Amino acid sequence: MTKTVALATMIIMGSASTAFAQSPAASAETENRKLNLTAYAELLRSDVRAEKVAIITEVMEFTDAESAAFWPIFRQYDADLARLGDERVDNIEDYAQHYTEMTDEVADRLALKALDLESRRQALKAKYYDNLKKALSAKTAARVLQVEQQIQLLIDLQIAASLPVVK
Repeated sequence: MTKTVALATMIIMGSASTAFAQSPAASAETENRKLNLTAYAELLRSDVRAEKVAIITEVMEFTDAESAAFWPIFRQYDADLARLGDERVDNIEDYAQHYTEMTDEVADRLALKALDLESRRQALKAKYYDNLKKALSAKTAARVLQVEQQIQLLIDLQIAASLPVVK
């Protein structure tokens, strides 16, 4: 698994940016932050999505039969995950738009949306774990879940480290 972590870390750190190190002092700076945040989230998602197949292929070392069973299920999972990612980007954009004028109501709405998205992502992983377990072995499905979890944690960490904390 250290091979997975190393590969994913290189990909994510390679796409990292310091665009959010500045404080939002002026309205132009705030607008730049919003644009940078959105662009960064999209860049990170596209870079990881492009490399995810290579990471999984290398780490999993599927047989031809396993590969034939795995990839159709994974492609559907990845499409469903991308839709959740789109909603997450929308929530991040909403956060950036309201960052300098955050109210309790907006903070609550954004936090509840983030919690809902995380819950739905966990449910999606559970659903596809079950699908993979039926098509492959439980051990192989667990390994896929573990690799996916490592990649998602690295993405989440990079995004979270780039978001300014609510004032």
